[in-house]
Amino acid sequence: MNAPPKKPSREFLKPPVTEVGVLGWLHSNLFNTWYNSLLTVVILLMLWQLLPPLFGWAFVDSVWNSPAEACRDIEGACWSVIPQNISFIVFGFFPDGHQWRPGIAMLMLLALVIFSKDSRHWKKSLAVYWLVGLVTMGILMYGGLFGMLVVDTDQWSGLPLTFMLALFGMVAGYPLGVLLALGRRSRMPAIKTLCVVYIEMIRGVPLISLLFMSSVMFPLFLPEGVTFDKVLRAQVAIILFTAAYIAEVVRGGLQAMPRGQFEAAESLGLNYNQTMRLIILPQALKIVIPPSQGILLSTFKDTSLVVIIALYDVLKTTKVTLSNPKWTGFSTEAYIFLAVFYFICCYAMSNYSRKLEKALHTGR
Repeated sequence: MNAPPKKPSREFLKPPVTEVGVLGWLHSNLFNTWYNSLLTVVILLMLWQLLPPLFGWAFVDSVWNSPAEACRDIEGACWSVIPQNISFIVFGFFPDGHQWRPGIAMLMLLALVIFSKDSRHWKKSLAVYWLVGLVTMGILMYGGLFGMLVVDTDQWSGLPLTFMLALFGMVAGYPLGVLLALGRRSRMPAIKTLCVVYIEMIRGVPLISLLFMSSVMFPLFLPEGVTFDKVLRAQVAIILFTAAYIAEVVRGGLQAMPRGQFEAAESLGLNYNQTMRLIILPQALKIVIPPSQGILLSTFKDTSLVVIIALYDVLKTTKVTLSNPKWTGFSTEAYIFLAVFYFICCYAMSNYSRKLEKALHTGR
């Protein structure tokens, strides 16, 4: 019996080394054209000149936890300004011996935020967790129960104040913005006019002016002897400002919805509330996740503007630390610390937004 004929062997040619691996990536991204190659070389030369001195200043010649006097005799960075004053930078004027209370409150807040990131936890019980957590955090911050010292809001400062203004500004501003967007598209002239006037008026002035009005002008319209807490007034100003910008973003998402979606809801016999709640808003809010995230990031960073009305957020407590003659001249290190803090928070929010877009299949 004759054996079957052998198939001719095929020789597979490997791709050139300049097209795969590290060399392939470098060739396709950094050296694919002559001007990209020139730009890459120029940037590498600049980094060669800048990075070694920067690394030496930041890590080699620096001190990390020494008294202020030791920083006067060095050429590097004095990172000691942070650990030596970290208690005041983080907790501000909260009384000594009670700073564990805002510390626990911040940990609870972060735990709730991290827990809420998972869409599997988006149930009615989540609202109960937040309610219990917020009440507990309020008791820890203010005191008055279980023998805890009462701490007025004038002493709430530092990182807890920053987180509080940012969180409530975003959480309360978003649903208010959705309502304003729906009101602006309303067929009722009175509601539409009110929403348009509010949105355009708020968007036409900077946040600084609203903070000044809430701190200086608003008390002038109150009856004698009646006052509102300054922190609360600043919080309301941030919420109103954020809501106006969110309203325009959500309105864009509503206008992007095809007319067929509304007609399909009408054919099913759904009323206006059911149409918006079950069909239109779930789709529109998915569309506007990227611009909404940008506005919420701006809200978080804009909380630093409360320094102009003498609220001691984490930026203000850092500036007060630098006003101490012992630490004068080390503002670069302190502001780098603040920049890293804001970057980490904003990057975490941005990263969560991208994951949420992917989970909800936005854009498909």
